[in-house]
Amino acid sequence: MEGKWLIADRDLNEREGLKWLLKTSTIPVMEIYLAANFQEFVFLFEKEAPQVVLLELDMIHQGDWSTFSELMQIYRPILLFTSAEATFEKARIALDLQALDLMIKPLSTTKVKSAFNMATQKLEANQLSERTQISRTFKEESYESLFIPHASGVRNAQMAAFKTEMIETIPVLHSFLEEYPFKDLQGIYPLNDMVIILFTDRGQELLDQCQKAMRRWEGQYSEPLAVVVHKDPTSNLSVNQKFLQTQKMLEFTYFKGYRQVVEFRYSQEWAHIDPFLSPTEQRYWVDLLSSFHIEKIKQWLYNEFLQLQDPYPDPGLVRIRLTSILAQIRRFMKTHHLDENQETEKEYRTIFHSILYDTVLYRTVQNLILFIQKLFSATESMGGTLMQDPIERAILFLEENYSNIHIKLEDVAAFVDRNPSYFSHLFTSRTGTSFTDVLTGIRLKQAKRLLIETNKAVKEISALVGYQNSNYFSRIFKDKVGVSPRIYRMQKETQQNG
Repeated sequence: MEGKWLIADRDLNEREGLKWLLKTSTIPVMEIYLAANFQEFVFLFEKEAPQVVLLELDMIHQGDWSTFSELMQIYRPILLFTSAEATFEKARIALDLQALDLMIKPLSTTKVKSAFNMATQKLEANQLSERTQISRTFKEESYESLFIPHASGVRNAQMAAFKTEMIETIPVLHSFLEEYPFKDLQGIYPLNDMVIILFTDRGQELLDQCQKAMRRWEGQYSEPLAVVVHKDPTSNLSVNQKFLQTQKMLEFTYFKGYRQVVEFRYSQEWAHIDPFLSPTEQRYWVDLLSSFHIEKIKQWLYNEFLQLQDPYPDPGLVRIRLTSILAQIRRFMKTHHLDENQETEKEYRTIFHSILYDTVLYRTVQNLILFIQKLFSATESMGGTLMQDPIERAILFLEENYSNIHIKLEDVAAFVDRNPSYFSHLFTSRTGTSFTDVLTGIRLKQAKRLLIETNKAVKEISALVGYQNSNYFSRIFKDKVGVSPRIYRMQKETQQNG
């Protein structure tokens, strides 16, 4: 059987020589990786998870032994060691780690080839044992029972689902659960993102068994674990139905995190939320960002996302809502030209990826807050609002102050620190329209929203959007929209009800 090999030796000639011997032998090899020091070894080992390791013991310093031992315990590769020191201490280490061989330098070609063959035979035996174990484990119950609604199988089986935060560690979790002494065990099913365990309907103290298994896991590994227990042997649910319920229940980890064992009890229906920011929320975020108010931003995010309770909203809708917030942050970045910085752009993409794929909501929120703090610091270091585009600042000012009936071009020009005549010319050339038309457009946009979303009288809406005379407001509205405010409201209500 082909396997991945990792050769670690400080001497370049030794590394290349061992690689050449392996490649020119008849041993089937998938990949050969080389490491020149312990740091490279750890990096390659964790990234590639080789089945066979040939390591120079002398490269491991005293402070690195705990890291090395932990890696070996987690992944359990086939070990071959070399050393320039023929000491009892080196031999003891090889025995403790159950290495196949310890070769003393200078290395003998015959000895190395013999060690390679031993490792290959061990690898083949391990793979054969895994296949046999899987066949034995699933003899009584097949994978079909999990995925096919009417598959034959024991209907009264109890179920537990084990899930690690990193799916790359599922094989490690599977091996751990295979060795754990569960009572009344019926079958263990490793999947891509979790491990399912079925127990007989006589299974006792199922929750306690899973809690003890988690404690042992945490004592050996640092990877967070979550467990859902579905133990209702009296129900007539099929294994597939229980699996679907348990699988959905595991999504609670997005809201509550890992390192816990819970019984199946949550609602099967997600609570409804609007995944997009409302116009009011959008304006509020514009204000928060433009005023650099990080404490209010923190509080808003905590209240919005970290106080959720059962029944929880669909995680997909939560992610969309977070991207709506990120859109406001993106606008802030463009206003301050932060998107022109490659490092900031890279961090922005990282945050976007976190929103889409992070497995814990709390971590995403914290990353978002840290990113906003960095943006504020970067903006302040460039001179704050002085670095903003004056037209962008002017439009933001209008969006925040459109209700002021006395607002005029001179006020906005003073706000952006420009001469009124020059500002008027600049505004028209950049927007393609006049200052008055832009202000009118903003006011009518807000008027439309109030007509649709509220029952306020037209006169009241007129004042709210900056028009002192309601008749004048109605004329402007009809001229720009084509119908009067009252007819516009009636048309929208008819559309919604129809």
